[in-house]
Amino acid sequence: MSSSVVARAWRRSLRDALLRGPAWRGGASARSASTASGAAAEAAAAPKKVPPPPRKGRRLLTGALIGLAIGGGAYVSTADEARFCGWLFKSTELVNPFFALLDAEFAHRLAVKAAAHGFVPREKRPDPPVLGLEVWGRKFANPIGLAAGFDKNAEAVEGLLGMGFGFVEVGSVTPQAQEGNPKPRVFRLKEHGAVINRYGFNSEGIVVVAKRLGAQHGKRKMEETSSSTSPSTSDIKQGGKAGPGILGVNLGKNKTSEDAAADYVQGVHTLSQYADYLVINISSPNTPGLRKLQGRKQLKDLVKKVQAARDEMQWAEDGPPPLLVKIAPDLSKQDLEDIAAVALALRLDGLIISNTTVSRPPPADTHPLAQETGGLSGKPLFDLSTNILREMYMLTRGKIPLVGCGGVSSGEDAYKKIRAGATLVQIYTALAYGGPALIPRIKAELAECLERDGFKSVQEAVGADFR
Repeated sequence: MSSSVVARAWRRSLRDALLRGPAWRGGASARSASTASGAAAEAAAAPKKVPPPPRKGRRLLTGALIGLAIGGGAYVSTADEARFCGWLFKSTELVNPFFALLDAEFAHRLAVKAAAHGFVPREKRPDPPVLGLEVWGRKFANPIGLAAGFDKNAEAVEGLLGMGFGFVEVGSVTPQAQEGNPKPRVFRLKEHGAVINRYGFNSEGIVVVAKRLGAQHGKRKMEETSSSTSPSTSDIKQGGKAGPGILGVNLGKNKTSEDAAADYVQGVHTLSQYADYLVINISSPNTPGLRKLQGRKQLKDLVKKVQAARDEMQWAEDGPPPLLVKIAPDLSKQDLEDIAAVALALRLDGLIISNTTVSRPPPADTHPLAQETGGLSGKPLFDLSTNILREMYMLTRGKIPLVGCGGVSSGEDAYKKIRAGATLVQIYTALAYGGPALIPRIKAELAECLERDGFKSVQEAVGADFR
């Protein structure tokens, strides 16, 4: 097939996908799931469609992306793969201003759809060797991951991992489908590089997500079976269950549930077989009473039940997925000591530090709903979350992996998290502002930081501020 034919097909499919509305999927697909999840399937209701953006913004965005496709189609026939890959990531910066014209939530949905349909750049260049590391018996190509909240329903795992993340965390996923809080519920604070979100665990439910992850898992197994490459003899697993990167599944509870532990257990039973690691999310500020589960007794009881549910399942030689807990940044010294004590006593596999904050009031000119409630993420969260990370590293004495999350927008930020005790680092809000081009830039800057200070690997730099 000639390059001109490829280019025409690319432009046509891009146009069709962009002009197709981002309808939610659900409903009938849930009925084909397992008996154990039947109750959740019957209770799930298809969420409402997202309203279309202003016509002017939609036309500008569509025109810009089609223009990139035309340029890319011409460029790919004359450039080698590595150069084209770099150009394609760089060219996405041209699209960012058009996304800024759209409603924040619609822009979010459009970005997920673009990744789900493959209309995002795919990283073909190898990561710098200094970024590789081993955690939980698996090899990460790099320590930069995408935090939960972006791909809530596991629609775009392959596309997101393909952009060069070392790992991607989907969710939070609730047992039953729920729409979350009323709209508007996402607010940009552009001058602060921040976002206020009050989504409220909007989720299509574990049945729909399980079906998607099951299909991806089956595809991965078929590729492994048909591959001519002989299996590795190393004890360290290369990549994960969803592809070359690692997949995390973040579990949440339904807003109206009276038994939080039962919700998390149901998530474990249904989704853990597809996850390289699991996360108990007890730190969202947008679900009433959720953060109370961070108390010492409540957390201990919850983790013991979830661990028991995971361990009672049958596992292959790889064993069960690691179990992590995601905590809030708005915690006292005593709160942190209690969480650390539970994590060490129950041998948790890791902690994610942290979720969004409610302790930093938004600017007075933000939307009234943003003033009422909602978590603040982005650059204003960096110092607060990093300080909590430092405290937890000292309390756990580095005995469990910590994932640094909150306000990371550069390789230098990621490096500071690692020196403060993080083994892995997650981004989210910075991606919303910087787009795909941010991913290779952060990795390159992080590699430069490590080499500048004489570290031969990420693992050597973990907790370096305490040595």
